[in-house]
Amino acid sequence: MSRADDIFIANMHDILEHGVWDTDRDVRPRWSDGTPAHTIKKFGIVNRYNLREEFPLLTIRRTAFKSCLDEILWIWQKKSNNVHDLHSKIWDQWADENGSIGKAYGYQLGVKNKYAEGEFDQVDRVLYDLKHNPASRRILTNIYTFADLHEMHLYPCAYSMTFNVSGNTLNAILNQRSADMLTANNWNVAQYAALLMMIAQVTGFKAGELVHVIADAHIYDRHIDMVKEIIEMPRYPAPELEVDKSVTDFYDFTVDSFRLTNYVCNTKKYDIPVAE
Repeated sequence: MSRADDIFIANMHDILEHGVWDTDRDVRPRWSDGTPAHTIKKFGIVNRYNLREEFPLLTIRRTAFKSCLDEILWIWQKKSNNVHDLHSKIWDQWADENGSIGKAYGYQLGVKNKYAEGEFDQVDRVLYDLKHNPASRRILTNIYTFADLHEMHLYPCAYSMTFNVSGNTLNAILNQRSADMLTANNWNVAQYAALLMMIAQVTGFKAGELVHVIADAHIYDRHIDMVKEIIEMPRYPAPELEVDKSVTDFYDFTVDSFRLTNYVCNTKKYDIPVAE
């Protein structure tokens, strides 16, 4: 059975059984009707996904994998902060009349800085170091730029990636300050696992382990019943992900560079409200 299912189910049980409610506090998020969106949460969840063993996609609930890929390419490859460059509506509620989400996500990755070796943005610096200095313990990105927070329409949730080479294997840590576990947890896991595979391929390594660190892992009050239903759904073996091996330049990857096979999953569609 899918290891991603095991991890997700364990996380949800842990939150539901041992989590802390914030109903005694004023909270920022609101539902569309203006009601405060309260959560039950666990602090400091750490999950490990071994990409040498399987691709971490849930089977108890379908994850829209192509849309995951489209978003991660929008952020990391296009370095865009405009929803007109995205092929889904997931960011529309945070976009202005011109489609911009402010100085957030892709914008931050695209900002160039000067180094001894030349001028790089954050993505190109990662690619350069993995090719020229893979023993470095300084290969990371961080898009939580305090000076620009007031110009971001949404503060980054998944904000930092740290890459580390062991032998011929590339591993990474994804740091996330906040995770809406039902809406976005497996979405984030799948897209950053795919990102790790892309970067490993073009820098000459094998993709190894993705470690996902979540500071505030929460379930919203209006998601509780859906969570309880989903974690009782039948489970299936993990799917297989094939990556176009002819791609040697990170900027040549497209959504069509990936082929998901043997993806058997719960096909029920859930109307999941998203708090703002």
